[in-house]
Amino acid sequence: MSATIYTDQDADLSHLKEKTCAVIGFGSQGHAHALNLKESGVHVVIGLYPGSKSRESAQQKGFEVLDTAEAVKQADVIFLAVPDVKIPAIYEADVEPSLSAGKTLLFSHGFAIHYKTVTPPENVNVIMVAPKGPGHIVRRQYTEGKGVPSLIAVYQDPSGNSKDIALAWAKGIGGTRGGVFETDFREETETDLFGEQTVLCGGASALVQAGFEVLVEAGYQPEMAYFECLHELKLIVDLMNESGIAGMRFSISETAKYGDISVGPKIIDASVKERMKEALTAIQDGTFAKEWVAEYEAGLPNYKRLLEEGEKHQIEETGQRLRALMPWIKKRDLGGVQADYS
Repeated sequence: MSATIYTDQDADLSHLKEKTCAVIGFGSQGHAHALNLKESGVHVVIGLYPGSKSRESAQQKGFEVLDTAEAVKQADVIFLAVPDVKIPAIYEADVEPSLSAGKTLLFSHGFAIHYKTVTPPENVNVIMVAPKGPGHIVRRQYTEGKGVPSLIAVYQDPSGNSKDIALAWAKGIGGTRGGVFETDFREETETDLFGEQTVLCGGASALVQAGFEVLVEAGYQPEMAYFECLHELKLIVDLMNESGIAGMRFSISETAKYGDISVGPKIIDASVKERMKEALTAIQDGTFAKEWVAEYEAGLPNYKRLLEEGEKHQIEETGQRLRALMPWIKKRDLGGVQADYS
């Protein structure tokens, strides 16, 4: 059964127009939601801790900035736009004591609710609006009159109009321009983590690095390996994004097409799929969530080590040198915001 797709005519901003909406955090998603909502005519305040380096940035963009607890007290809808592992402490210290019946707690990812790192009281609405793209794309698409497709979900609905509020928020940030799909917190959380780990981030970066290493270790120039395994990947992904896998195959050479369909399944074979299933199981049963929370509480030693090792990989030095020869490939300006509760 196909999902219902909600567009602009299915959402009514009046469900937010008489409300105060607090965005807690001014990072990647936080700044995008706040600016888009503000430009959609919604009253938005920003909640940050007293020493936050984002206070000046938010004020320069025309927002009233309050301490987090005060923002929660004043708001009817509270968006926790902070990293998953930081939500519990912020919630316990500044959000939960200021919640009251009838307020709406909003998330852009289901992690905290699904894995129960926070447990909201039963007298508040709990909803999710999750754009399927990073914050700077949510912002840029909105300013261009477009919108990033988004997911909505309702976890608790004591007021009886939580879905209307979620749809209104999605419209306010531009999501209904690209299409809004209804899901639940479990489905969004588990599919999102699976996609990040096995395909979009973990799978793609590991595949690119492995291919680069195989060519370089076989004696080929690193520049050739970079172009073949990383640079041209965008061209293929763009074709897939525009026309699907079959459409991509229509656009490439017969030789490339035959290599795709005959060799690709030998690389990403049944054993890879089995390990993907193992990764999904670890997401479903909470193993990954417990590991990630424990890593954060320990000070992120493995996280930092693995990131540092990745930054030292030969493909990074090679790519930095080659991209410098192509001035049209620039480091993307993310608007001067931090992707955390800053």
